[in-house]
Amino acid sequence: MKYYANICELNPFHNGHKYLFERIKSDSGCDKLICIMSGSFTQRGEPAIANKYVRARHAILGGADCVLELPTAFSVAPAEIFAKGAVKILKSIPAVKVLSFGCETCADFSKEAKLLLNESEKFSEVLNKNLAEGRSYVKSYTEAFVSAGGNRDLLENSNNILAMEYAKANLGQGGELELQPIERVGANFNDEKMNENFSSASAIRNNLTSPLVKENLPEFVYKDIDLFLRDYNKFQELTVYELLKTDSKRLKRLFGCGEGLENKLKTSRGEYCSIIESCTSRRYSASRIKRILCANLLGLFADECFEFLDTTLYLKPLAVKKDCADEILSELSKSVNPLILRGRDCEKLNETAKKCLKIDEFSTNLRNFITKEKTENKILTI
Repeated sequence: MKYYANICELNPFHNGHKYLFERIKSDSGCDKLICIMSGSFTQRGEPAIANKYVRARHAILGGADCVLELPTAFSVAPAEIFAKGAVKILKSIPAVKVLSFGCETCADFSKEAKLLLNESEKFSEVLNKNLAEGRSYVKSYTEAFVSAGGNRDLLENSNNILAMEYAKANLGQGGELELQPIERVGANFNDEKMNENFSSASAIRNNLTSPLVKENLPEFVYKDIDLFLRDYNKFQELTVYELLKTDSKRLKRLFGCGEGLENKLKTSRGEYCSIIESCTSRRYSASRIKRILCANLLGLFADECFEFLDTTLYLKPLAVKKDCADEILSELSKSVNPLILRGRDCEKLNETAKKCLKIDEFSTNLRNFITKEKTENKILTI
């Protein structure tokens, strides 16, 4: 069997995702499509717009055959860690041969990623020069990449950046997965404008009352729109409360929080949005600040995340297609990562993996507290 995989958030599942899943299958004739999806919180540093089981069900109805949960320690992390964690888990499944993803520019991502894995003397020289001149790290890194012969477009568009990280993670872990880039249609990842058919997930989340939303979501997603999170006030208040409790030493353990940023966060006052605004600069983006605040709330520490990357973890299915459930679960059971289907399966985990799983459980419970939802911790068959 040849399984294809996709790393996703589906926040929410929209027409663009449906198009991507259809292209993955039509372009390849793959036997099965496995998604590894962020659970209760996302890389933007916010609760997912719908709970993980609702989004997993949408994925199955949209063409996936199985949805695995990406551990929270990776899902609320910089792109490099997000990709490394997802690729690590996918590589442990023998049947998974191809990683498919949407991107703004189709390219030989493996070839381009080698420039980032093996930074040349020229790369380092240009990077340090730009940083010394006061440019942001992202812009400095891009200029260094271009100076080494890289394609600028691949570090200036959000999905391309993730694609590069997937390629880097794959190469860094043996390069065994084949990559299948598929060009996006419609709006760009960060486009806030609503279009008639293919709007970004950001635009949909921010315009849930727009009549255009219905045109951008498959019917099976739109009928669940009442389950979408609209009020983030409780999350924001909890986040600020946790920041007030936290000391600078703890903040420095979070990804991306150093070089004095931890002190800036501790001395910031006011509500959630004003803290983000006061800490955002040319060097530190608002999305980075939000991710740091969310990681602090959830207790996601960089040192522990590296431990998770270095150990055997687990496969946690959220949903599976009913007519092939037995086959897929049989394939997943061949992984070195234990398959978690019921509570007692957790006994198979080592202590580090148990710690990682407890973070997932806490994240789900916290999101349920914020939304006043109740989710059953069991795999869906659809």
